[in-house]
Amino acid sequence: MNNNISDNQNITIRKGNETDLPEMLSLFKTSIDEVCKKDYDQHQLEAWKSGADNKERWIKVIRDQYVLVAVSGNQIAGFCTLDQGNYIDLLFVHKDYQQKGIASILYNEVEKEVRLHHQMQITADVSKTARPFFERIGFHVIQEQEVNIKGIALTNYKMAKNLS
Repeated sequence: MNNNISDNQNITIRKGNETDLPEMLSLFKTSIDEVCKKDYDQHQLEAWKSGADNKERWIKVIRDQYVLVAVSGNQIAGFCTLDQGNYIDLLFVHKDYQQKGIASILYNEVEKEVRLHHQMQITADVSKTARPFFERIGFHVIQEQEVNIKGIALTNYKMAKNLS
């Protein structure tokens, strides 16, 4: 799965594995810090990033979910995980690779996987930051929700896309 994106960067999409975890965790935290700071305050960002400390969850993600990573050179530019065949659990793009089509490439590959399993809908719990992207690719908001992480409230959106 090779895809060329703007700026003529060659992006390779491949399955993620346990050796990717340290870089995925770093990307997760950096993206939250740098990309989401316009939508969430510092306490919310810190609470959200604390999810990286749950190593068992991340090992379970790699082991049990469909995980794709976008690689540019020898760096992970983004990753997306699909849980239970039709739920996008994680979709993060490196701060230096924003607005280059990587989220779209990852999403399109994940949607192919969902369609292979004859699912009729894809769902995701989406941050304020990611909501415009998900709306552009055909998702709609089912409901606004408030999640509590370590006693800190964060707003996100349960979203879905119907596949026909």
